[in-house]
Amino acid sequence: MAERRPLATISARSMPRPKHGIGPADSGGNEFRGSFRLRGMASLIVYYAHPGHKFSHVNQHMARAAGAIDGITFVDLYRDYPRFDIDVNVEQKRLLEHDVVLFQFPLFWYSTPSIIKEWEDLVLEHGFAYGSSGDKLAGKQMMLAVTGAGPAEAYTHDGFQQYPLRTFLTPLEQTARLCGMHFSAPYVLYESLRAPAAGLVEPHVGGYRQLLEAIRDDRYDFDAANRMDVVHFDGLPIGTGS
Repeated sequence: MAERRPLATISARSMPRPKHGIGPADSGGNEFRGSFRLRGMASLIVYYAHPGHKFSHVNQHMARAAGAIDGITFVDLYRDYPRFDIDVNVEQKRLLEHDVVLFQFPLFWYSTPSIIKEWEDLVLEHGFAYGSSGDKLAGKQMMLAVTGAGPAEAYTHDGFQQYPLRTFLTPLEQTARLCGMHFSAPYVLYESLRAPAAGLVEPHVGGYRQLLEAIRDDRYDFDAANRMDVVHFDGLPIGTGS
C-alpha cells in the first residue's frame, strides 16, 4: 500500500522496534466504574483508521479537522503502519501520556478496520493493559467516532441490521472495561455515503471539531454523554468549562 501524504501527527518511524504480546484470554481485568472527570486541560489522542482514506465521503474531512487542532495528538494508523508493523513501545508510551483515547473509523463489516484489531492485539499486553498487574490504563477514557453507511432506523431490532449500533461496538466497550477504562457514547454519523448530497458533512465535521476541542479544554460532559446511546453533532453535551 502506498503511503499517503501525512496529516499532522507524530511519526513512529524512528522509534524503537516493538515487543509483541498477546491479547486477553481468561485473565482477570481491572473493570473501573463510576464517573469520569478531567481537571484542566485533557490530554487527548485520536487514532484514525481508514484503509480507503482517499475515497472517504466523510472520514477524510474529519481526519483533516482533527489533525489541525492544536493541543491534541493525531495518529493515522494506516499511514504510520502501512505493513501493520505496529510499534508497541511507541503506542504504549502514547497511551501512558494521554487521558482520553479516541478511535475514529468507518464501520467495516460490523466491526473496525483490521488495523485497529491488530493494534489492540499487540499494544494491550497482559501486565500493561489488563491482568493482575496490568493497570496502566485504569481510569482513562475511551471514545469512538464512527460512521455507518446505513440509516439510523436500520440499526434497530426491526431494521435491516437487526441490532443497535452499540451492539456492534460491544467488543471495544468490553475491551475498555477489561483495561479499567471508562467507555463513552460514540460520536456517530449514519448514512455517511449520502452525507455529501444531504449537506451533512460540514455540520458533522464541525461537531467533531467542537467535540475534540471540548474534550481538550475539559468542557465535554462525559457524565451526560454516558446517559446517551450515541452522540450526534446537534446534541453534543458540551459545557462552559470547569
